[in-house]
Amino acid sequence: MASRALPFSVLVILIATAVLANGYSPPPPPPTTAYPAVKTVEAAVEGMVYCQSCDKFGSWSLGGAEAIAGAKISIICKNHRQQVTFYKVFQTDSYGHFYGELKGFKMTPHFLDHPLHSCRAKLVSSPREDCNLFSNINNALDGAVLRYEEKRLKWTNYEAVVYAAGPLAFRPDHCPTTAPPTY
Repeated sequence: MASRALPFSVLVILIATAVLANGYSPPPPPPTTAYPAVKTVEAAVEGMVYCQSCDKFGSWSLGGAEAIAGAKISIICKNHRQQVTFYKVFQTDSYGHFYGELKGFKMTPHFLDHPLHSCRAKLVSSPREDCNLFSNINNALDGAVLRYEEKRLKWTNYEAVVYAAGPLAFRPDHCPTTAPPTY
């Protein structure tokens, strides 16, 4: 039997050599399918920070208020067990507006872990020496709740659901004594 296997092996080698000598090459691999990049959907928070005018002190009114550039606010999120799951500080631009992506915020299937239920915006600091005391406008001392206002930012591979917070306000550290606030 070994004598018959040898001629067969030689025959296979000769056929393979003849095929390769005639320019045969295996077919190229199929082209790879280009799948679109995965679109990421992020959550973001935006709002305004003001300095409440002295004549509105003690109220929630922002009549006559000035926007504060460079103010810092924080977004704090807690899960349904009241454990902090996200914390980040954002700074307002030159118009007193802040926009912050909640990158790293993880939602669980529990409905109380949604940003509307679990996140709050709080004042951190004001760069203005004359207006750096916290006010409680929109419950900022406990944390202003976020609102969904059906706003989304969309790009090719990015989408953000934007929640609103506030407006938030600091108040002056010294106001001249005058009549009670007008509404």
